[in-house]
Amino acid sequence: MLRGFHAELKRVALFTVLCVTFGLINGYVMPTLILGGSLYMFWMLWQIRQLDEWLNQRRKSTPPEASGIWSDIFESIYRLQKRQERESERVRQVLNRVQETTGALPDGVMLLDSRGNIDWWNPAAERLFHFETHDQGQPLVNYVRSPRFVAYMEKQDFREPLDLAAGPGKDQRLQFQITRFGQNEKLVIARDITHLHKLSQMRKDFVANVSHELRTPLTVLKGYLETLTDLGNAPANWEKPLAQMQQQCTRMHMLVNDLIALSVLETEVNPERHQPLALKGLLERIMDEANALSANRHTLTLECEDNIALRGVEKELQSAFGNLVTNAIKYTPAGSRITLRAKTGPYGLIVEVEDNGPGIEPRHLPRLTERFYRVDDSRNSATGGTGLGLAIVKHALQRHDARLEISSQVGKGSRFSCHFPKQRLAQTTTDAV
Repeated sequence: MLRGFHAELKRVALFTVLCVTFGLINGYVMPTLILGGSLYMFWMLWQIRQLDEWLNQRRKSTPPEASGIWSDIFESIYRLQKRQERESERVRQVLNRVQETTGALPDGVMLLDSRGNIDWWNPAAERLFHFETHDQGQPLVNYVRSPRFVAYMEKQDFREPLDLAAGPGKDQRLQFQITRFGQNEKLVIARDITHLHKLSQMRKDFVANVSHELRTPLTVLKGYLETLTDLGNAPANWEKPLAQMQQQCTRMHMLVNDLIALSVLETEVNPERHQPLALKGLLERIMDEANALSANRHTLTLECEDNIALRGVEKELQSAFGNLVTNAIKYTPAGSRITLRAKTGPYGLIVEVEDNGPGIEPRHLPRLTERFYRVDDSRNSATGGTGLGLAIVKHALQRHDARLEISSQVGKGSRFSCHFPKQRLAQTTTDAV
């Protein structure tokens, strides 16, 4: 381009010299310069007209012949056109590849604009929601009418996927995973989890049924063992076996009770029996039981305001908070400090159990709420635990719109925090139980 500009400057200079020379010869220098300038402008306009006509030919022809800076302009535009064509072709190939890939996915994939309207969907989404061409540009909530999904979209918190039934009276279950991108646009993946849901339900039913079936024979065994122990006339070499059998029978009985409790939390529809509860009274009862369990081996402290009322089911909340305090007593050495604390703020309510025990390594924290997960050999049956306590806590909190957060430092202690949303707080404790 620079060389063409220099060539154009030379052309202008030469043309100006010729006009001046011709003007000196005929005695009309200024009119000659004006005429020459007009001719040059006419030539420039002709080149612009050629450029416009060439561009309007939709790039089907090679650039017109030109010289000077116009030759460079035509060539530069031509090269840009070819580069753009190559880039467009590459983008088309990528898009075709993406469409082929998403078309092969068994999961429904949808793209939503910033207002939640459907921009695009793959064949699997078309089969799941029976989309038609005229549905493009319509809000997704028009096709997924579940109140839970509408609330999920309005809340804009997509950290966790949403599972829900495909519709009233339908056995199909769908899982929605939403990811933001661009200018608040959204990628929605709808996965059919009906088979997994049925398997999970079968597992829960199996555990519940087996737990109930085991409860009766265990109760009978426990009763007979207690009777034999209380008789006091058993042979001396039977004392240890009877004690061990009674200990293991008690442990099995606790395990069955925890399995039944967990099964109820997982399978029972959350009942509409939540009521305001006086939180301090509930925590005081938990601390009384904790003091009896600790037998003065730990320093237990309760920090709670007097007028906090929490909407919920007392039995489930007592189980959740009680499990956290019991775990702190079981897994911290004698002399440790354990604090049960409740505090409110603009965020809602936090009930937490904090200790200064040995702590837990970070790699274990994500799995602590799994059933029967144990951090190490120190968390064995000798502690009297079933490995289900934190799973019960997690499910009880979920039924109260709350979440469990765990933080810990090895050698410094652990903190288990139950976060309740603001709407779970009652306005007054006057009617709280």
